[in-house]
Amino acid sequence: MTQSYYEKHRQTLEKAVEASRTREFWSPYPEAPSGKVYGEDAPAAGEAAFQARLNKPMALEMPGIEGEIGAERSPYGFDLGITYPKVDPDTLLTAMEDSLRAWRDAGPETRAGVCLEILHRLNQRSFELAHAVMHTTGQAFPMAFQAGGTHAQDRGLEAVAYAFEAMTRHPGQTHWTKPQGKRDPLEMDKNFHVIPRGLALMIGVSTFPTWNGYPGLFASLATGNPVVVKPHPHTILPLAITVEVCQEVLKEAGFDPWIVSMIADTREAPVTKELALDPRIQVIDFTGSSAFGEWLEQNCHQAQVYTEKAGVNSIVIDSTDNLKAMSQNLAFSLSLYSGQMCTTPQNLFIPRDGIDTDQGHLSFDEVAEALATGVSKFLSDNDRATGVLGAIQAPVTAERIDQARTLGRVVLDSESREHPQFDGARIRTPLILAVDAADENAYQRELFGPISLLIATDSTEDSIQRAKTLARSKGAMTWAVYSTREATLGAMRQAALDAGVSLSENLLGGVFVNQTAAFSDYHGTGANPAANAALCDAAFVANRFRVVQTRRHAA
Repeated sequence: MTQSYYEKHRQTLEKAVEASRTREFWSPYPEAPSGKVYGEDAPAAGEAAFQARLNKPMALEMPGIEGEIGAERSPYGFDLGITYPKVDPDTLLTAMEDSLRAWRDAGPETRAGVCLEILHRLNQRSFELAHAVMHTTGQAFPMAFQAGGTHAQDRGLEAVAYAFEAMTRHPGQTHWTKPQGKRDPLEMDKNFHVIPRGLALMIGVSTFPTWNGYPGLFASLATGNPVVVKPHPHTILPLAITVEVCQEVLKEAGFDPWIVSMIADTREAPVTKELALDPRIQVIDFTGSSAFGEWLEQNCHQAQVYTEKAGVNSIVIDSTDNLKAMSQNLAFSLSLYSGQMCTTPQNLFIPRDGIDTDQGHLSFDEVAEALATGVSKFLSDNDRATGVLGAIQAPVTAERIDQARTLGRVVLDSESREHPQFDGARIRTPLILAVDAADENAYQRELFGPISLLIATDSTEDSIQRAKTLARSKGAMTWAVYSTREATLGAMRQAALDAGVSLSENLLGGVFVNQTAAFSDYHGTGANPAANAALCDAAFVANRFRVVQTRRHAA
């Protein structure tokens, strides 16, 4: 059975490896939430599967279950009412350690095949996953289907491809011969075994539990590490469905299903620190706040820790030959999922003397007005607005919008919107403020949510320097620049290399600074404080396993 999974998906794996080398567009998982693609019954069946889970317990196979836990509430205004197994961590981790040897000895091909079968089945359940992501994170359905479903699956497959290539770059065995001149040569038979580090812990984030979670989950699983999934208490369901599918495939393949397990907790009784410090945990993947990410890095010395933390993303606006298209592009970037993305731009640096445009030289205030008008027009249709904004995941994010109004002059105020389907949805439009570059306390920290600052600087050179200094000290996941001058673009590229930040130049069409494509775009670099790893590169997978050799004299 396990070998057939590898053969079944071998072509997909080979294409994934090739795409990661060429960086060209490729995806085996169609991103359109269409019945024409996934089957005419798929949309309704997916929604029905989600609805059938509400107000019921969800079963997973794990030793140490001793009760139920769960209190998720949809940002669209209703309780999910789903409970999940409450597990004794020590009992579960002991059982997972006992299961490690069989998973380790299965080998890279078998493990890759199982991982690809899991991803295939997750793709078949993309509509169900989309509703689960929507009603835990607040993402609008189209984004939940793509980012929470197919694009997350892309990222998981990308991690498997990198892991498989790293594990198989050397042979499993070789006959070694060393010439000895006139004497008989030395001959040895050598075997090389890929072994995992141990148990892995994947700590889920509240906003993108699958997109940010799948790379670490599948990188660890493919390299032989059993995985404990620890979801955020507010977004358990998408990862619980993921674990359910993992266990289904593992069991069919003849392995203990709890090789992938889940430990859920609550905000009132967290278990993450206890888990992360357990000596049996040898790999940790985390996305979330800088404070907790730094705690993991500083305290979990027994584990290889991969973190994506908070950063402050910047855009330098120097000039443009298409003000309308620039404003439209930025309007989408600032509005998408209400700014609840680690890649959303926050600080827009603009010379206080204004910029040159196709509409003549515009003052700082005129540029600010153009950007605010772009957002207002883009969100003028409420149905389209709610389809882009989604809902605010956490009440604290909505509160942050109100608190941020005092940081500068309001250029565009945030407002509440009514959702056409959900009366209790927590929806806010972007807040745009104008501040002076001298007021560094206003913009030198992450303001998570739909909050952006237009910062008046002395010059474009000043803008670039401030963005670079900020990225080096606080981190950044994305940068963008708008300029008609090659010298300015070159200076921004050099600053991006110095600061270790990915850069987009003059985006005007259907590509946006806060979106990345698997197999082509690196998410994060690991070269600034926002993240110590990139999704996905060789460094993300190579330290999850080791190679142990045995040798003997040849017969």
